[in-house]
Amino acid sequence: MKAPLTIEPDDALWDANDVARYLKVSRSWVYHRAESGLLPHLRIGGLLRFAPDEIRHYARGGSPDILRPRALPLAPAALRRGR
Repeated sequence: MKAPLTIEPDDALWDANDVARYLKVSRSWVYHRAESGLLPHLRIGGLLRFAPDEIRHYARGGSPDILRPRALPLAPAALRRGR
């Protein structure tokens, strides 16, 4: 089992537009590959986000290390409400 993804505060995740621009493909291609488990991604709520290092690895011919999307835990309800 792969270790959970750790994201440093300085790390910026990419959205599908960023990945499409980097790989020079359409945004729909990114969504299709991610949803079928062929492109490494994170699911944050209902959004897909991508770790730049994993996308660069994929672009160099590396295979995705995950078969399912990883989800980041949501903040507790009190934090989401600004308390």
